[in-house]
Amino acid sequence: MGDLTNSDYYSKNQRNDVSSNHEGGFGVSVMELRELMELRGSEAVVKIQEEYGDMDGLCQRLRTSPTEGLTGDATDLDKRKEVYGENLIPPKKPKTFLQLVWEALQDVTLIILEVAALISLGLSFYQPPGGDSGESCGTAAAGAEDEGEAEAGWIEGAAILLSVVCVVLVTAFNDWSKEKQFRGLQSRIEQEQKFQVVRGAQVIQLPVADIVVGDIAQIKYGDLLPTDGVLIQGNDLKIDESSLTGESDHVKKAADRDPMLLSGTHVMEGSGRMLVTAVGVNSQTGIIFTLLGAGEPGEEEKKEKKVKKQDGAAAMEMQPLKSAEGGEMEEKEKKKANVSKKEKSVLQGKLTKLAVQIGKAGLVMSAITVIILVLYFAVDNFVLQKRPWLTECTPIYVQYFVKFFIIGVTVLVVAVPEGLPLAVTISLAYSVKKMMKDHNLVRHLDACETMGNATAICSDKTGTLTTNRMTAVACYVGDVHYKEIPDPGLLSVKSLDILVNAISLNSAYTTKILPATKEGGLPMQVGNKTECGLLGLVLDLKRDYQPVRNQIPEEKLYKVYTFNSVRKSMSTVIKLPDGSFRMYSKGASEIVLKKCTKILNQEGETRVFRPRDKDEMVKKVIEPMACDGLRTICVAYRDFPGDPEPLWDNENDILNELTAVCVVGIEDPVRPEVPSAIVRCQRAGITVRMVTGDNINTARAIAIKCGIIHPGEDFLCIDGKEFNRRIRNEKGEVEQERMDKVWPKLRVLARSSPTDKHTLVKGIIDSCLTDQRQVVAVTGDGTNDGPALKKADVGFAMGIAGTDVAKEASDIILTDDNFSSIVMAVMWGRNVYDSISKFLQFQLTVNVVAVIVAFTGACITQDSPLKAVQMLWVNLIMDTFASLALATEPPTEALLMRKPYGRNKPLISSTMTKNILGHGIYQLVIIFSLLFVGEQIFDIDSGRHAPLHSPPSEHYTIIFNTFVLMQLFNEINARKIHGERNVFDGIFRNPIFCSIVFGTFAIQIVIVQFGGKPFSCTPLDLEKWGWCTFLGLGELVWGQVIATIPNSKLRFLRGAGQLTKKNEMPGDEDMNEDNEEIDHAERELRRGQVLWFRGLNRIQTQIDVVNTFKSGSSYQGQLRRQSSTTSQNQDVTNVSSPSHVSLSNALSPTSPTGQC
Repeated sequence: MGDLTNSDYYSKNQRNDVSSNHEGGFGVSVMELRELMELRGSEAVVKIQEEYGDMDGLCQRLRTSPTEGLTGDATDLDKRKEVYGENLIPPKKPKTFLQLVWEALQDVTLIILEVAALISLGLSFYQPPGGDSGESCGTAAAGAEDEGEAEAGWIEGAAILLSVVCVVLVTAFNDWSKEKQFRGLQSRIEQEQKFQVVRGAQVIQLPVADIVVGDIAQIKYGDLLPTDGVLIQGNDLKIDESSLTGESDHVKKAADRDPMLLSGTHVMEGSGRMLVTAVGVNSQTGIIFTLLGAGEPGEEEKKEKKVKKQDGAAAMEMQPLKSAEGGEMEEKEKKKANVSKKEKSVLQGKLTKLAVQIGKAGLVMSAITVIILVLYFAVDNFVLQKRPWLTECTPIYVQYFVKFFIIGVTVLVVAVPEGLPLAVTISLAYSVKKMMKDHNLVRHLDACETMGNATAICSDKTGTLTTNRMTAVACYVGDVHYKEIPDPGLLSVKSLDILVNAISLNSAYTTKILPATKEGGLPMQVGNKTECGLLGLVLDLKRDYQPVRNQIPEEKLYKVYTFNSVRKSMSTVIKLPDGSFRMYSKGASEIVLKKCTKILNQEGETRVFRPRDKDEMVKKVIEPMACDGLRTICVAYRDFPGDPEPLWDNENDILNELTAVCVVGIEDPVRPEVPSAIVRCQRAGITVRMVTGDNINTARAIAIKCGIIHPGEDFLCIDGKEFNRRIRNEKGEVEQERMDKVWPKLRVLARSSPTDKHTLVKGIIDSCLTDQRQVVAVTGDGTNDGPALKKADVGFAMGIAGTDVAKEASDIILTDDNFSSIVMAVMWGRNVYDSISKFLQFQLTVNVVAVIVAFTGACITQDSPLKAVQMLWVNLIMDTFASLALATEPPTEALLMRKPYGRNKPLISSTMTKNILGHGIYQLVIIFSLLFVGEQIFDIDSGRHAPLHSPPSEHYTIIFNTFVLMQLFNEINARKIHGERNVFDGIFRNPIFCSIVFGTFAIQIVIVQFGGKPFSCTPLDLEKWGWCTFLGLGELVWGQVIATIPNSKLRFLRGAGQLTKKNEMPGDEDMNEDNEEIDHAERELRRGQVLWFRGLNRIQTQIDVVNTFKSGSSYQGQLRRQSSTTSQNQDVTNVSSPSHVSLSNALSPTSPTGQC
C-alpha cells in the first residue's frame, strides 16, 4: 500500500486546502491523516507518539472524546464533512437515455435493416431515362406504369426505418427503466447497512454514509470496516486484510502494537473501538478507486489498460466501500459480462446454447431465401426471357435485389429471438421486485432462477428454523437440577454473586435487554441472543447486570478471549482490588466442563469435580436438557495470583482448571410456520438438512419438531467429529467416495464447524451419485460461513443476525431471517423458469411459422406474404409485448407440487415440443390455404406475383391479419406448459397479460384499417374480420386437441430434447471450462456465423448492474473476464463448429446427461 503516495493523486488545489483545514478549527489536516494511515505496525505507533503524544492527543486534535465520541451537533458534523469529506465514493453517472438509444442501435440486424432501407429509399426516387425503357427492363418495371404507385415506392423504406426507430426506443426505454429499478434496489441495500458509533456517550446505529472523521466506532466480529481508523482499545482483535494486501493470514491488532484499521477489511475475531480518521475518497480503498478512475467519466479506457497491467493480489481482490457500492463499478460491470463466482446459472447456460443454435438456423434460412430469390429473378429474366442487362435498368434491378435482401434480413429478424434476453430480464426484474415483499433481498439476479432448481437446502438452526429469542428455562446450580428458574432465596449468596458477575461481565457490553416497546410486549433483546438469554436469567434471579458493568466499564477489562468457532467459549479476565486476577468463562457445556476440575456446592464452596462426576452430570443433566431441545451453556471461573502475572497468550494453560458455577438450559422455540414450510419443501422434492453448532441431542429434538426427520425413518444424525471420521481417509483427506456414503442419508449435522459446512456443501455439489447434479442452497449468518455461502449454488445470508461478511458472500439476504422465506424463493425461482419456458413455447411457434412462410412464400411467389414492416410488427408483439405478458405471471402453489427440473433436463420439454409443432402445423395449414386458394374462398383478386411497388392487396392483408390473430390466441395457450387443459385459469390475476392482449388486438385493428401502404394493408370489411378472428380462435380449440394426444404416442419427442454427441458442451463441474462456456458461443459470433449474438449477452449485462452489490468481485470479475477475452481472441482460429444444426440440437440442454 505504501507505493500509493499522495503526490500521485492529490492535485494542487487540494493541497492548498491543507492550511484551511487547520483554520477549520481541527488540529490535523486531511493530508496529515492520510500520511498517518499509510504507515503500518510499530511505525504508526511511533508516529502517533511523536506527532500527537498518544491517542488522547490525536482525539483532542480532532475535537472528539475517546469514551463519549462526538456530541452529534449538526453544524459540527457538517463542518467535518466539508473539511474531511463524506463517507462515500461518488458513483458513476447513469447512462443517459440517448446513450442507451445509441447502444440499442448497435444491434447488427437493425444496422443491416437500416442500410437496406436507406438503399431502397434512395433507389425508389430513381426514374430510368427514356420513355419506353420500361418495356426493355422486363419484369422489373411492370409495376411502374401507374405514376402514383411509383411515387409511393419510398414508403416501404421509410416504414422500415420507422419500425427500427420503434424497436430501438422500446429497447432503450427498457434498459433505462431497469437501470433505474436496480439503482433503487441498490440504494435500499446501502441504507440497510448500519454501523455502531458512540455519540454523546450513547451507542447508536448510523447509516455508513453518515460516519464522519472523529467518530468513535465500535467494531466487532463479522464487521466490514466502512472507514479507515486507529484502534483505541481492542479485545483479541484479528483482521482479514487480504482484500487490500493479498495476505491471507489474519492480522492481530492492538492499540500498542499495530493500531491501523483499513476500510474494506473484515473483522474475523474480537471487538474494540476505533477513532475514524479517513472516510470516502480519502480512505485507503477510496484512494485505490480514485487511482483507478472510479467516478470519472473519461477514464474508462485508461482504467481498463491500467487494470490489465496490474497483476498483484492487491488488484485482484479489491473491496470497495460498502456504503458507496452502488454506482462506481456499475459501468465496468455492465461492460464485462459477468464471470461470476459460480458457474453460469442453469437457465442461462441452456438459453445461451439454444439461442446460438436458433441464430445459426435463422442465418442459414435467410441466406438461402436471398440466394433463391436472386437466382430465380436472374434465371427468369436473363436466361428464360433472354433479356440483355441494360445500364439504365441497373438501378431497377438493384432495387429488386435490395427488396430480396430486405426479405432475407426480415426472415433473420423473425428467426432470432431477440425477445429472449428481454423476457429473462423482465421476468427476473419483476420477480426480484416482488420477492422484496416476501423478505428476499436478491443481490445476484440469477440466484433467483437457480433457486427454482434447488434439490437440497442446508439450513442453520438458530434464528432460521427457530425464533432466535433465547430464554433460560432450566439450570443446574449448587448440586441441584432446577427444571425451571429457581427463586433466588434457594441459592447461596456466594454462588449467586459469582453467577451474576460472570454473566454480566463476560458478555459483549453491546448485548442488552431493553423494556418492551409495546404494552404487554416482550422485552427487546439487543445483540447476541444467547447472551441475552443469560442476561434474562440474571433479571429472573431478581438482580441487575447494569450496575455490575458500570462498576467495571469495558475499557477496564484486563483481557478478553472472544468467542470463536474453534474455542466455542468466551472468557474475560478482570483485575481484582488486591492485585490478583479472576477469569470468567462461558461456553458449550460439554466443552467447558471438560476443563473444569472443581464445582461450587450448595453452600457456594468449591469441591473436587472428578471425571466420574462429569460423566454423571452429562447423563443426568445435560442430555435430558438437550433432549428437550434446550441449548446448554456452562458458566465457570478461575482465580490467578497477581504475582507472577500469568502468560495470558498461553491460552491452553489459562483456559484450564476452571471451577464450574452452573449449567443453564436455554430454549429457542421453533418458528410456528417452519414445520409447514419444510413439508412444502419435501413435497417439492427438496431435501432439508440442518447444520448447526449445537449439541447433537438438542439438534435432533429440534429437527423432529420441525419435521426434518420423522421417527422410524432411515436417516443420519451425526456430529462434526463423526462426520469427519466417516469422510476422511487415513491421511485426513476428504474422499468423495466416502462422502457419497454419508450425504444422501444425512439430515442433521451437529457440533459442526464452518469447515464442516463447506466440506458438506462441496461434497454434495461434486457428487456423481445421481444423474442430475445436486443444486444446493445454504443459509449462513457468521463470518466463517462465507466459504460455504460462496461455494453453494445459492447462498442465503440472514438480514438481522447476519454479519456483513456473510451478507457480502451471499446471493440473497433474508430480511426476516425466516426459513419460510426460502420456500418463497424456491417458488419464485420455479416461476421464472416457467415464465421463460412459456415465452419460448410461444415465440418458437411464431418463429417456425414466420420463417417457413417467408421462406416458402418467397421461393414460390418471389415475394414474402408477410412484408418487412409487418414482420417487424409481429416481432414487436412476439418480443416486447409477449415477454411482458408471459414473464409477469404470478407464481402459484402448484409450482411446489413437482420435483425440480435439474440441470440436464432440456429447456424445451416434450410437451412444449408437442405444442410448438402442433400449433405450427395448424398455422401453416391455414396460412398456405389462404395464400394459394384464399382468393377463391373470399372471391377477391390474388395478391401473388404482384409487381414492385404495387398497391397492397386484400388477399395478403387477410393472411397478415389471420397470422397475427392466431399468435394472439396462441399467447393464451402459451400460459400453460405442462399440458393443462384450462388455459384461462388465473388469467385475471395478471392484469398486465390481459391489457397486453387487448392492447395488441386494438393496435392490429388500427394497422389493418388505417395502416395503408406503409404496412402493406388494405382495410377489410366486417365479414372478413369475422373469418380472421374465427381462424384465430381455432387456435384455442386446436390447443385442446393437442392436449389430448399423449406424449407417449409421439416417440420422436423423447429424443428431441437430448443432446447429440456432436455438440457436447463442457461439463458443469469444471470451473475453468465453465467460465468459458459463454465465450464458446461468442467465438462462434466472431466467426461471423451468429450476427445477433450480442443481443443475448444483454441477458447478463443488463442484469449485472445488480452485481455491483458484490463489492469484491467487481475487480476480480473484470480481470478474469479480460484474461478470458484475450485468450478467446487467440483461440478463435482453432474453433471448428458443427456444419449442420439439427432440431434435436436446437432443443438440447447445457450439459450431457450423466456427465459429472
